Amino acid sequence: MAITSPDPKDSEIVQKLTILDNGFENVACMESEITLIDGNRGQIQYRGHPIQDLYRDNDYEDVLYLLMWGKLPTPAEKLDVRRKFAAAMVPTKAVVDTIAAFPRNSDTYPMCLAGLCAFMAGDKVISNNRHTHKPSFHNNLDQADAAIIRTIAYYATTLALIYCHKRKLTFTNPDPNGSLIGNLLLMMGKTNKETGVGPDPEIESCLEKLWICYADHEMTNSTAGILHAGSTLTDPSSCAIAALVCGFGPLHGGAIDLAYEALGKIKHPSHVPAYIEMVKSKKARLFGYGHRIYRTRDPRLSLIEDLIEKNREKCDANPLLRVAFAIDKHANEDEYFVSRKLKANADLLGCFLYSALGFETDMITAIITLSRIPGGLAHWRETLDKPIKIWRPRQIYTGDRTDDADTPRKQSLSSNEGPLKEKHGVQVREIGSGRNNSKVPLKVKAVLWAKSCFS
Repeated sequence: MAITSPDPKDSEIVQKLTILDNGFENVACMESEITLIDGNRGQIQYRGHPIQDLYRDNDYEDVLYLLMWGKLPTPAEKLDVRRKFAAAMVPTKAVVDTIAAFPRNSDTYPMCLAGLCAFMAGDKVISNNRHTHKPSFHNNLDQADAAIIRTIAYYATTLALIYCHKRKLTFTNPDPNGSLIGNLLLMMGKTNKETGVGPDPEIESCLEKLWICYADHEMTNSTAGILHAGSTLTDPSSCAIAALVCGFGPLHGGAIDLAYEALGKIKHPSHVPAYIEMVKSKKARLFGYGHRIYRTRDPRLSLIEDLIEKNREKCDANPLLRVAFAIDKHANEDEYFVSRKLKANADLLGCFLYSALGFETDMITAIITLSRIPGGLAHWRETLDKPIKIWRPRQIYTGDRTDDADTPRKQSLSSNEGPLKEKHGVQVREIGSGRNNSKVPLKVKAVLWAKSCFS
């Protein structure tokens, strides 16, 4: 802001420095204490805790609490948040009807947006936020925390309603003391196969660890979307919608679906060498490889591989997993990938665990976004005690420009022409009639407007 230069057309006008950085590769927009990613060393830390330690010692709910509130929870704090999630997970008839209005074969993405919007419409605090001059959440962390919890619960319930609607299953209300993941499974009908009571323990145990890998990833595109929307002082549910819009894009979370579809086209490990050659000649794209941040192996990948080994029998039932490992082997040996430091990321193998656990591909991206939204909202919460500043990036204009001195005087299309007439005791000139160019004074316009609106 202190670096300036004179305008090339007028030395009396001073221009401030503008930095052009397409894709914001080298521009930091926030200071944060939440997540550290060291792409050169392949490290991720949440609030100073290495992700490997959290994966070993904690579950997803612990990590969610850590990201959001800055410390690992006590058992009492954990139970309190669980109960608040569960209380907000009971859908209203309006929400159920919104999801039911979609054809069962609809794409999941617009159903997610519609369901979350239906929940928002019934939330008085969130709805009223747009009708108050005083910020509802800024410097009001108690209200913000309650709205964050409701937003996460709304989205989890939306996913369960979508899943049940598409498959003609009966929606089950949540367990008041159940975990976020456990209640998601319960509402979706993924219950204990032996007892039929409660969520499937094997799936719940796996997701409690897998979601740690996806809990937050620093300033991602979707997190930036949350903060961009949040800078307008909007509510956390609207911020979550901004994240979903970004997250389902094919270069972001949508890459999970595309990676799975590409592996489906390869079909067999024997076809991998030919496909690798197509990628190198830019005739095909390999989703799940390469990352702007990492110049070494994605540290989450070893954790996902550990989960695959623990669920080996289920994963082996998926023939595409062998294709994925064949790609990893070729890419780690091929000079094209090695020289460019293109390594596998978590998107490549994470989707196979979902398939192994019985989730169909139409729900995988949506479920993964649920694991990420709390982390994004933690970044939003972090801004609430900082000075308010709306995000408004600059641009470099490259189009044609006409200088004011060269602009011919043109008659305004809204020039005030016509004979004087009396309205509300004030003489005014009707627009569009006559040739007199005198204008109605601005104060007179204001008086007329006020009388027409409020008299």
